[in-house]
Order: sequence, then C-alpha cells, then structure tokens
Amino acid sequence: MTAIRVMGAETEYGIHVPGAPGLNATWLSSQVVHSYAMFAAQHAAGGAETRWDYTDENPLADARGWALPRDQAHPSQLTDDPAAAAPSGESWAGPGGRPDVLTAAGIALSDWDSADGALDTADRVDAPPMVMNMVLGNGARLYVDHAHPEYSSPEVTNPEDAVTWDFAGDEVARRILADLAERRANGEPELPEIQLYKNNTDSKAASYGSHENYLMPRQLPFGQIVSGLTPFFITRQLICGAGRVGLGQDAAVPGFQLSQRADFFEAEVGLETTIRRPIINTRDEPHSVADKYRRLHVIIGDANLSQVSHYLKFGSTALVLDLIERGLAPQLEVWEPVEALQAVSHDVSGQNKYRLIDGRRVTALDIQWMYFEAAQRAAEQRPDRHTAGVLQRWADVLTGLATGYREVSGKVEWAAKLALLEQYRERDGLAWDDPRLALIDLQWADVRLDKGLANRLQVRGRLDTVVSAARIESAVLRPPEDTRAYFRGECIRRFGASVVGASWDSVIFERPAQRRLQKVPTREPLRGTKALTGELFEAHADLEDFLQSLLGGI
Repeated sequence: MTAIRVMGAETEYGIHVPGAPGLNATWLSSQVVHSYAMFAAQHAAGGAETRWDYTDENPLADARGWALPRDQAHPSQLTDDPAAAAPSGESWAGPGGRPDVLTAAGIALSDWDSADGALDTADRVDAPPMVMNMVLGNGARLYVDHAHPEYSSPEVTNPEDAVTWDFAGDEVARRILADLAERRANGEPELPEIQLYKNNTDSKAASYGSHENYLMPRQLPFGQIVSGLTPFFITRQLICGAGRVGLGQDAAVPGFQLSQRADFFEAEVGLETTIRRPIINTRDEPHSVADKYRRLHVIIGDANLSQVSHYLKFGSTALVLDLIERGLAPQLEVWEPVEALQAVSHDVSGQNKYRLIDGRRVTALDIQWMYFEAAQRAAEQRPDRHTAGVLQRWADVLTGLATGYREVSGKVEWAAKLALLEQYRERDGLAWDDPRLALIDLQWADVRLDKGLANRLQVRGRLDTVVSAARIESAVLRPPEDTRAYFRGECIRRFGASVVGASWDSVIFERPAQRRLQKVPTREPLRGTKALTGELFEAHADLEDFLQSLLGGI
C-alpha cells in the first residue's frame, strides 16, 4: 500500500478583464501564453511556439473498449491534430458530415472581427503571431485550451510533488500578470488588464476543469475502477472541495456548497469532459506504453488554493487506487450517485445520510472513514513516508470534520472559505444572495499574492502549507527528477532552440548537421530520470554529441 504513483494535474485558469467582459477569452488566453514565451528563458525553438506532437493523441478512445465515432463527437472532444486525426472511432461520415474541429488558433482568428476592445481596431494582417502552446523547462505544458490558459504540470511520483509542481503553475501565472502589467505601463496600452482566477466556474452556468491523471496497470478491469472509485469521488469533496457561493450551475439558488464542480455533473460514467460530465471519465489516452498502462483521467476535482486540500486530493486518491488494484476497496454502492454527489456538496452540516444499494444509510463522512480505514489496514505497520503523511493528514481532517467545519478551517479549502464568508455575514448581516459574497468568492481565487484571499490567509499563517515557497519557486524552472519530465524539461532548458516539438511521450529535435528531425520516444514514465540521464546532460553541451550518446546507448 502506497501513495507513490505517477500522477499530474491540469489547471484551467478563469480569465477576466475588469470592465470588459465581452473580450474574446481565447485571444486573451493567447496573450497570457505569448507573454510567458516572450520573457521566460525556458522554451523551445528560441521563443517560437513549440509544436505539440499529437501523434499519440486519441481523444475518442473509450476505456470501456470502444471508440466514439468522430461524427458523433462534440467539437470540444476533438483535441487531436485536425491535419492528422487520431485513428479512433469510425471513419468520417464524409465531407459534409465531418464536425468542426476546434483549435485555439482557429477560435481566436474566427472571432477576430467580432471581438470587443483592442481587437476591434487591430489590423489582422499586421497582428503578431500568437503563441498558443509551450513546453516549459520544468516539464510542464502551458497552452490555450479553448477559452482558458491551461497549465498541465509535469509527471510526479507522490502527492507532495503534486502540490509543488501544480502550485508552480500559480507562480507562472503571477509572473505573466506582472509582465503584462509592466508592458502596459511601458507603452502597450492596448493590452487589457487581465486577471486570472484558480476556480472552476464563472457562476453563469459555465464550468472549466481541474483535472488529475494517475497511471494505472492496463490489465485492471475498468469496471473494477468504476465500482471502487465512485463512492469515494461522491464524498471526496469533504476533504478537497474548494467551496462555492450559490447552488445550481448558474448559482441562482442562495446558499453555500462544498464543491465548485458538483452541480455540473450529469452522468455516472462517460467520455465527455465539457458536456454530460461523468463522475468517472473513460477517456483512454495512456500517453505511455499502451498495452501496459492506462492513464486514469479524473475530471471531478476542484482547483485548489489550499495546499492541504490539493495534497489530500492526490494522496487519498492514490491510496484508493492502490486499494482497488489489490482488491481491498470497500464494497459499497451509493444509490443514485449523481444526485448523491450534488446532495453531499449542498450539505455543509455533513449530517445527511445517503442510501446504499444494500439498504444501509450512511453519512458522507462515514464513507470517507471506510476508505481511510481500509487504506490504514493495508498500509500495515511501516508505511513509506508519503503514505504515512497522507494517512496522518487524512485522519486529522476526518476527525476534525466530525466536530464541525471550523475545526478544519486551517486545512480544508471549502471550510476556510466558509469561515471567512461567515465573518462577513455576521459582521454586516449579509444574506447568501448578497452579491458581495459572490465577489468575495471570486476574490478568493485571484492568483495574486496581495489580492487573492486564499493566498493572503496562507501568508498570514491561517491556511496550512505542505511545501515551502522556496521549493515552489525552484519548481517553476526545474523539472521533477524522478520521472521522464526530467528529460523533457532538461531538453528544453539546454537545447530549447533545437526542440521543434514535444509531448508527454516524445521530444523532437532538429539536427541541422544531418538535415533531419530526430524523435526521441519517452513512453516509459519512470525512465528519462536524472538518475538515468543526468550524467549525459552534464557530459554533452552539444546537441549532436548528446543525441549520439543517448541514442547509441539504446
């Protein structure tokens, strides 16, 4: 039993320009990515856009054993290269039946003439090229995902590192905002005042994702994953929900709930991520050796500004996955899972009971204790450091929740937000439909250290941390050393001008001396580590020497 597992996070940031809500969000997002490309000394191809290698993207492959026909897919599901579409699904329905493929650049350019503000007066011909995609020196990906800037963290092996490299993305966001502000002050007034939020909804019926990825063995039946995970995911929001003012997708019903995302889920199992969102997502893109691994793509989590909640989100899920793989997960099935998911989110008291298929009625906290106790039994007497750390924090939070949310307001994000909101409500007599509370909710997620309320609580010591600020600062520039992200990041850091493309499982170099491209596959997530490649990087400052040594050793 262990919390050590290859994992990673994807964070889509909410983007907003004060006083100009009609600005094209995709164009704004391209400005965010482009800004980082211009000043960060860690990118490929000398600052130009890094081509993402879509060769192994297969967004319509379903883990249940089939593929969705392309002509039946929602356009948002087509994230592969439209020029070389993935081989999943049935053949095209024909030229007339082929659905539109959305790319960030395509969206931005198609809306160019209709956007407000700066775009209205821009000359399309003279417009600078937009950078939509970057691979960073820390092994992460920064890109425009439809209408949001997204930071996908590099692969890590434990929940502490999951916190470190996800929160490094917040620091990247802050550096971008500082750069944009400086450029506006120095004579680029056409740049709007962009603000970024680490949240999951605009409270106008739109939601954007915070996804998790976990590497699992391919041979494990997917049905076993579904049955083992569903009750855990329905109740996991108790320990890692980000909290939200308002109930319902458009927050029209006054109140407070545990999760930003719960009201947007409509199915138990499915392939979609932006429509008919399922509790268990079946997207089957392993980004690794396909017959050996599956990548469990989790779309039900909230983006966290509480380090403890983020740590528990990854740590407890890793332990539950280990339980499932060992056949030790609690045997329980929740009646009407989608309804239960939303009911748990709406129940701040935690006292409601939910029906199980076997007739029992239990609270959400009871279910969390069942999973914790199973993990604790399986961990035996001497768990590794990461497992012991997760079990300790998980037990502390569950014990505190039994007393009430204020007991865990220094750890769990929704509890911290609720405690702050209740201060305002008590001081000023605010009802839950008072718009000032919605503004506080938004300000909570502002990524800036001096403006974001969650960040200010953390600076004041009222929100616990898991890793130091210095470690996060280092992770902005450095990749984790114990996964293939080390190889990817070091290639960008050392040979960026010669890297013409990359993905999670490949790096493509331009070899001018040989007048050809060289693709280096990285399909094994635990190869390409510092232990395996560090000496090669140190021994060869020249790319050609490095590649000859690397490839000659295979």
